[in-house]
Amino acid sequence: MDNILEVKDLKINFGTFAGDVQAVRGVSFNLRKGETLAIVGETGSGKSVTTKAIMGLLDSNAKIASGSIMFAGEDLLKANAHEMAAINGNNIAEIIQDPMTSLDPTMTIGKQVSEPLRIHKSMSKEKAIARTKEVLALVGIQNAEARMKDYPHQFSGGQRQRIVIAMALVNYPKILIADEPTTALDVTIQAQILDLMTELQQKIDTSIIFITHDLGVVAGMADRVAVMYAGKIIEVGTVDEIFYDPKHPYTWGLINSMPTLDTKAKRLYAIPGTPPDLLDPPKGDAFAPRNEYALKIDTEMAPPFFPITATHSAATWLLHPDAPQVTPPPEIVRRQEVYQEMVDKGLDQPNNPEVKLNTPATD
Repeated sequence: MDNILEVKDLKINFGTFAGDVQAVRGVSFNLRKGETLAIVGETGSGKSVTTKAIMGLLDSNAKIASGSIMFAGEDLLKANAHEMAAINGNNIAEIIQDPMTSLDPTMTIGKQVSEPLRIHKSMSKEKAIARTKEVLALVGIQNAEARMKDYPHQFSGGQRQRIVIAMALVNYPKILIADEPTTALDVTIQAQILDLMTELQQKIDTSIIFITHDLGVVAGMADRVAVMYAGKIIEVGTVDEIFYDPKHPYTWGLINSMPTLDTKAKRLYAIPGTPPDLLDPPKGDAFAPRNEYALKIDTEMAPPFFPITATHSAATWLLHPDAPQVTPPPEIVRRQEVYQEMVDKGLDQPNNPEVKLNTPATD
């Protein structure tokens, strides 16, 4: 499968009175045509900063120290403001987290959704209105023609999010960036929006970068997953590999802290400690102070990526041939056993009825 986007060695610093915050520290990944790549991690791990760099929307105090972002043979980091304005909304679009802050309360929905068509496609008013009606109906806005005359406050939260999705998709972009698009919605509406995005992706053949801290969302949405911690990607693999055969202790902690349908404990597991201060990042593995499986070398040298399969790799010294064998948490062991059972049986999905493993709860 061809790559539509390639990010290589991206480093981004934010200037502060105390010094430079190293928010993104050498991030590399690719996005393939038609796939959904989820980037997950705690708040402050660098997920949103990375995607803002793709769209050229970094704050004025941000400085790109190194790297490249290749799209359609062009390095987006070298594009000027005019060139990025032509790309954003046309070839690359974003779904914002909170629809009430991204919709203009003084403009009708029809005008807001059709605006990208007038700007990027130079489409006539009549054709733009026709496409807007079509896209609003596509995202599930009933009686779309009449409702185009309404304002944002006349819609529910779930409907507003559908309208934001319509605005992002109206130009049929090649890449859709969804930054926590369901955080402000209740679980039922969240599920509807995620199903809608999956359905629309297939209809318009777009690639999606899905930013979230909710692993339950990722389980039913993504093809591949990149796990970020302290400005770095520390594990990447298919959704099955990350959920059922994770290798990095941080990924173990994320999965261990996620509720499942058979969670019986009164309190969920929480990863101890706090992320490092990126004003002065540690020279070794940034997760070492919070990692009960940390080795001495973790405090001295950052681990490289160790390949596990053709699609799965992780940056942890535990994968070094000379590293001691450790037993992951019981929940991870259970998942690995089920994953191995899935592989042995040749099953396509770990939640196949023949394999008894509860899927993550979305709430």
